[in-house]
Amino acid sequence: MIPVVSRRGPIVLAHRGGGAEAPENTMAAFEHARSLGVRHIETDAHLTADGRVVLSHDDAVDRCFDGTGLIAQLDWREISRLRHREAPGEKMPLLAEVLEAFPDMYFNIDAKVPGVVEPLIEVIEEHRAASRTLVASFKESRLRAVRTRGSIPTSLGTEAVVRLVGAAKTATDPSRWCVPGPSQGVVAAQVPAGLGPLRVVDRRFVAAAHTLGLAVHVW
Repeated sequence: MIPVVSRRGPIVLAHRGGGAEAPENTMAAFEHARSLGVRHIETDAHLTADGRVVLSHDDAVDRCFDGTGLIAQLDWREISRLRHREAPGEKMPLLAEVLEAFPDMYFNIDAKVPGVVEPLIEVIEEHRAASRTLVASFKESRLRAVRTRGSIPTSLGTEAVVRLVGAAKTATDPSRWCVPGPSQGVVAAQVPAGLGPLRVVDRRFVAAAHTLGLAVHVW
């Protein structure tokens, strides 16, 4: 199973592949993170019009690439011709390419749209990468669809995180709030330190997560 804790200290997750230091969600970004010793990559999955799983945070190509349009309305041949605005040699990568190119790295993959779930699972299973991937989403329904397959771990969706926060704030057993745990395929709660005036991560929250057997990843 993908390691979600480290005996040597906190796990560093390179957000968007390390997008603050290299063009986000590109092979160059993943390679740069790897060169720094970072082995955990956070990235985002979308689906092309012809069913290919690509890595991009946005649902459109406009911001990062020299083209325009929604990923869901472009096929892979069209997308593969585009080049990153910050790095002309870089294209939008396929998840399959990345899993093959970085067999020693772990990937935290945000399923950005509903239709990507099944193709995403298929790519992960085809590359036998379930032990080094974790699927995330704000949408609990997408994560439940992943968990039904039983092989790929997930984080908690927003609905479940809210219930976990409720358990923590009231110092009650999170299982009574129907928060899923490892037996349902959940291995981590991935949350912001706070949301507006609400502090999410505190001692009680960490204790509640650990009671369920969940790691806590703070962003």
